[in-house]
Amino acid sequence: MHEVDIDIVEMTLDVMRYAIGRITERDPPLGFPRSETELRSIVGETVTPKGIGGEAAFKMFRETLVKSSVAIDHPRHLAFVPASPTRAAVMFDLVASAASVHGAFWLEGAGCIFAENEAMRWLVSLTGLPSGAFGVFTSGGTTANLSAIVTAREAWRRANPAKTATRGLIITSTAAHSSVRAMANVIDADLLLIDSEDPMSGPALGSAIDELISDDRERLFAVVATAGTTNAGIIDELDEIGKVCRSAGVWFHVDAAYGGGALAAPSVRHLFNGIELADSITIDPHKWLFSTYDCGAVIYRDPELARAAHAQAGSYLDIFSHEGAMGFNPADYQIQLTRRTRGLPLWFSLAMHGTDRYAQAIERGIELARIAARLIDEDERLELIKEPSLSVVLFRRRGWTDEQYNSWFFENHKKGLALVAPTKWRSGGKVETVTRFCFINPDTTEDDIKMILDSM
Repeated sequence: MHEVDIDIVEMTLDVMRYAIGRITERDPPLGFPRSETELRSIVGETVTPKGIGGEAAFKMFRETLVKSSVAIDHPRHLAFVPASPTRAAVMFDLVASAASVHGAFWLEGAGCIFAENEAMRWLVSLTGLPSGAFGVFTSGGTTANLSAIVTAREAWRRANPAKTATRGLIITSTAAHSSVRAMANVIDADLLLIDSEDPMSGPALGSAIDELISDDRERLFAVVATAGTTNAGIIDELDEIGKVCRSAGVWFHVDAAYGGGALAAPSVRHLFNGIELADSITIDPHKWLFSTYDCGAVIYRDPELARAAHAQAGSYLDIFSHEGAMGFNPADYQIQLTRRTRGLPLWFSLAMHGTDRYAQAIERGIELARIAARLIDEDERLELIKEPSLSVVLFRRRGWTDEQYNSWFFENHKKGLALVAPTKWRSGGKVETVTRFCFINPDTTEDDIKMILDSM
């Protein structure tokens, strides 16, 4: 399997031709999922005792499998939180894979970890955290949130060993990302939700803490605020929440997985005031910082607290702590031991383009949201739910039912026109189906937006 022969050389050329074509394509096919039964009937068995050959396997991928998957960088993919990796990041992801570097320990990955850390320094600088703050790249926001909250819980327990077996309590809002609920389940913690579709405020948090019974107050160890909710782009009142957390002596975590990229956008940077009070922050470069999947990040005010929580021990790991191998070990600061150097595509793209270009691209997403809001206001069939927040636009088609939203979504997707999904919005105690745009890709145009709105 590891021999270099003419077949491998020819396959490599085919793969590179495909990759070059995909990297340079500005309007790729959107892709539509086939059922497992349909795929099985088309593709058949691919993993067999003798193999089917690289040429046949790659043909299946190119002609069937990838076309049954959605292109996340399509300019009219505006559902969920899409992605739009730069061509430089995609290209360098190929290089990072080919380099085959293990990115857990400095001993094995020093040069590549150094490059990752250059990108991390820029991320940390956006937050305004004090000197000494630092972070590590993770597989995404869920892993970053989990790593941060495990750090928070372990710091809380070390400060009071009597709580070693105490089930912790976290406060967040109902608008927080679903991963926060999942994370609480994983670490066996309770979650108290402040029920509001509006930004979580300092007074609301303070009241929630004051209303806790004494036993629950003793169990409270962290608050999770959101800087750019997935559904509506809402930013919690970070400054006031941070002050309440400081006063209450609880860990302040900010989930900025989606919105964190906008820290680089001068037009909205003030909306994040107070993020510098955080004890930990999650940002996903594979969302609004134009990196490839999978690339999240967790940043700590005091990285040593994370190291105390996450560093693993074992006789086979002792050499990584030897004086001759000392350096920054990413495995010590998050839940994963084995990891790829997933920050390299971001580093290369930043080094190639410069941070000013990043700010311009992020500002374009905010501008597209404002353009969409104007076009919606001008169409009597449509109505804005609220003014755009960051790059998210929520709106309704007057008179539509849930089924009409769903049918419209699937019809447009199947035609390859766009991916714009319905969602739920609650206001005044009423929950309704609406739809939303989330603009990430600077290649999206005003004509793209008009085309989608006209389809309604």
